[in-house]
Amino acid sequence: MQPSRDLSRLVEIMAALRDKETGCPWDLEQDFSTIRHYTIEEAYEVADAIEREDFDDLRDELGDLILQPVYHAQMASELGRFDIGDVIYAITEKLIRRHPHVFGPDAAADAKGAKVRWEAIKADERARKAERRGADTAPPSLLDDVPHALPALARAEKLAKRAASVGFDWPDKEPVLAKVREELEETAAAVESADKGAAHEEIGDLLFAVANLARHLGLDAEAALRDANLKFTRRFRHVEARAREDDVPLDQAGLVRLDSYWNEIRAREKSGGV
Repeated sequence: MQPSRDLSRLVEIMAALRDKETGCPWDLEQDFSTIRHYTIEEAYEVADAIEREDFDDLRDELGDLILQPVYHAQMASELGRFDIGDVIYAITEKLIRRHPHVFGPDAAADAKGAKVRWEAIKADERARKAERRGADTAPPSLLDDVPHALPALARAEKLAKRAASVGFDWPDKEPVLAKVREELEETAAAVESADKGAAHEEIGDLLFAVANLARHLGLDAEAALRDANLKFTRRFRHVEARAREDDVPLDQAGLVRLDSYWNEIRAREKSGGV
C-alpha cells in the first residue's frame, strides 16, 4: 500500500484498517459514537491552523478531517447503510440543487439574491425532512436542524439568526444592547441572592444575549471568545515570566503583584507595544 493523491486510496486504506481478519485492533473496536468526538476535534484543529495561518499544519489537519467522513462511511458500509460514494453523491446533488443561479437557468444578480434563494431552498429541505419523519413526530420547527453538537455560543447565535429569518428579532442593535444590560443586572441580582440555580440560569441568558448582540454587529461570537482566550493566555504567560524574573513562586506572589504584572502587558499591548 503506497500513499496517493487519489481519494480512493484513502478509502482503500480505511477498509484495510477495518478488515475483520487483518485490520488494526483499535480501529476494529470503534463505532460511530466513539469516533464522533474525533470528528469534532479535527474540525477545531483545522480552525486553529487557519487562525495561526500555518499552512503546513492546515494541510495536515485537513487530511485528518477528511479521514473522518471516510471512517464513518466505511462503518456505515459495513452495516449496509451507505458508502463514501453515496456521501459524495449526496453533497454534490445538494450543492447543485442549492445553486440554481450557477448550475441552472435562474440567475442571481448579487450575493444577497443568492442568499435569499439559498435560504428558501433550505426551508424546503427542512419541510421534506419533516415529511420523511412521518406524522408520528412533533410538528417541524424552524430550529430543528440547528445542530446540538455545536459549541453553545455558536449554537446560540445560529438559533437567534434562524428565528430572525421569520421576523422574530429586534430591528437594530440598541434594544439588543439594552437586553444585555438587563440580563447583566438580573445576573448580579441572582449572584447577590446566593441562589446557584438562579445564577446558572441568568448567566445562560446573559451569554445568549451577548451572542445575539454579536450577530447584530456582524461579528462571530465564537471567534471573539476564542480571541479573548488567546489574549488571556498570552497575558498570563507574561505574568508567569515576570514572576520567574522576580524569583517569586507564582502561588505565593499574591494578587496585588500578579495584577501589576498583568497591567504591565495590558498597557503595553494597548499602546501597540510587543
